[in-house]
Amino acid sequence: MIKATCRLLLFVLILIFAGCYTFTGSSVPPHLKTIAIPLFDDQSGSGEPGLRENLTNKLIDRFRRDNSLGVADRSNADSILEGVIVSMPDEPLVVAQGETVTKRRITLTVKVTYQDMKLKKRVYEKQFSNWGDYEISGGALQRQTGIDAAIEKLTEDILIETVSGW
Repeated sequence: MIKATCRLLLFVLILIFAGCYTFTGSSVPPHLKTIAIPLFDDQSGSGEPGLRENLTNKLIDRFRRDNSLGVADRSNADSILEGVIVSMPDEPLVVAQGETVTKRRITLTVKVTYQDMKLKKRVYEKQFSNWGDYEISGGALQRQTGIDAAIEKLTEDILIETVSGW
């Protein structure tokens, strides 16, 4: 009986102490406190209205929510994240009977440069690409849902690379 009680107590203690550990995933150098994210350029040729503003604003919002780096004006920031939308193909994904396209995939590719302004060095220059699917039957509203999904995934990828890619 005592052995069983000791084992149970040990098990409970392990569970309690295991819950005390947290991991933020952030490894931003201590000299970097802020980041500037100027409006991304759009060289995709897609002609998608508001694409660069939408992407830039969602990226800024993602960094604000993460709180690893404060978002600041370019002239006051310790680091800067600049980007160019390179391409945005919109391709058939699901073809139904009679060669009717029912679902499409938008793939958004951006080239991003992240620079440490304190040490005057480029941390990374990298292309990111991600996608969003949408049903054709939903028209423009569904297409925007596909674009938003691609942007959500892209901003997450960029955030992770920036705050934990050290």
